[in-house]
Amino acid sequence: MSYVPTIGLEVHAELKTKSKMFCACANDPLEIKPNVNVCPVCLAHPGAMPTINREAVESVIKFGLAVGGEIATHSHFDRKSYFYPDLPKGYQISQYEEPLVVGGKLHDVRITRVHLEEDTGRLLHELPDLPKGTKPASFVDYNRAGVPLMELVTEPDIKNGEQALLFAKELQRILRYLGVSDADMEKGQMRVEVNISLAPEGAKEYGTKVEVKNINSFKAAADSIDCEIKRQTELLENGEKVVQETRGWNDKKRTTVSQRSKESAHDYRYFPEPDLPSLTFSKEKIEELYTSLPELPEAKRRRLMREFNLSREQAEALIEDIDIANYFEAAASELRGKIAETDFSLLLNYLTSDLKGIANTEKKKISELRVSPEHLAHLVYLLQLGTLSSRLAKDLLPAMAESGEDPETLMEKLSIKKMGGDEDLLPVVREIIEKNPKAIEDYKNGKENSLQFLVGQGMAKTKGQADPERLRALFKEELKNK
Repeated sequence: MSYVPTIGLEVHAELKTKSKMFCACANDPLEIKPNVNVCPVCLAHPGAMPTINREAVESVIKFGLAVGGEIATHSHFDRKSYFYPDLPKGYQISQYEEPLVVGGKLHDVRITRVHLEEDTGRLLHELPDLPKGTKPASFVDYNRAGVPLMELVTEPDIKNGEQALLFAKELQRILRYLGVSDADMEKGQMRVEVNISLAPEGAKEYGTKVEVKNINSFKAAADSIDCEIKRQTELLENGEKVVQETRGWNDKKRTTVSQRSKESAHDYRYFPEPDLPSLTFSKEKIEELYTSLPELPEAKRRRLMREFNLSREQAEALIEDIDIANYFEAAASELRGKIAETDFSLLLNYLTSDLKGIANTEKKKISELRVSPEHLAHLVYLLQLGTLSSRLAKDLLPAMAESGEDPETLMEKLSIKKMGGDEDLLPVVREIIEKNPKAIEDYKNGKENSLQFLVGQGMAKTKGQADPERLRALFKEELKNK
């Protein structure tokens, strides 16, 4: 029998605001000292009154507009009651009946709702500075308690792990392009939970739902879905039942593991938050937020392909990081028009491989390096003119990153001579042919390694300044008549 999976996602993203959701405490995800960014409001002291973070509300509305959702003209916050050690109030201020955003679509996956709430604290089960002999214990860090948290729920439109992966990655890009969240899964700034069930093909009802949590990467999200499809299929084929439960993802074993049964839905006893006013948004305010939206990933992807003649794969490599995409555009604009037919693929390759490698080594963003877009464009221009070999360019780029100087200035300082055209290389080629009759004879006898030897001699003679591919072509041409 064939089984059809039904998959939906719940995604949480911490918003990048200066302060927390309902108080003035700093929203600082890099703070490592526990319980520093806390106050009576986020610690739920009696009588402490919350206030709404306007920036967080506007961030969620911007996201809703970016995915084509319907923005609420009226909304309010609710209390969601449940007990957990890192939830100081004993309830969470969230939204239930009137979320900020309803609907929308991303990568053919419909979005049910997007709402705003506060994050919990976090439990620490080990501390590095505890005295020896301390009994095992769990500690609570409330720095994260009260951080604004956007929650997105999808419709059950996802069919496999790959589709979930594409959806989550594009969602992350949009959040970053909007500047509302860094959405770094490794740092817990974005969390994905999977709801999945299987039913026989043609069945009118869904199968038993299983929720998968503890997912710390996009790959883990995709793998957990594929793993559950396989696990549930095997159970059903063996005549067994799928149990409604919450499962976790074990990254080492690459499998899901049972955490707790979930026989019925929780009763969170939602009711309107009495200490916060309702929210009302005018059409003019929503229009103002809409006009403030930047160019989004899909629009940038299409424009880069059109304007710079890039393939979708090349454009994809650029838009992955808005910092790299913006750097490329600045460099490409500088390069455009300098020669008749600009090949932006060469610029792309040096940016996404060589320069990105330098940035990774120095643990910096591309824009933080001392190589300006104009200087990288100049380097590529010299390559395209043939006045600089690829080997020398790769050697020159780290020096540019160290000094911040233009490539031609550095070439002069390092006594790197610009290469001329074939008229400069031909005498070198002919001299090497004259001095290496044995290699010439071997080449005529079909030994291709001899040609590589001759090219190596040419590179040595020009002190690495020649283009090896051009040398190879000139040697072949000259040896035709020998």
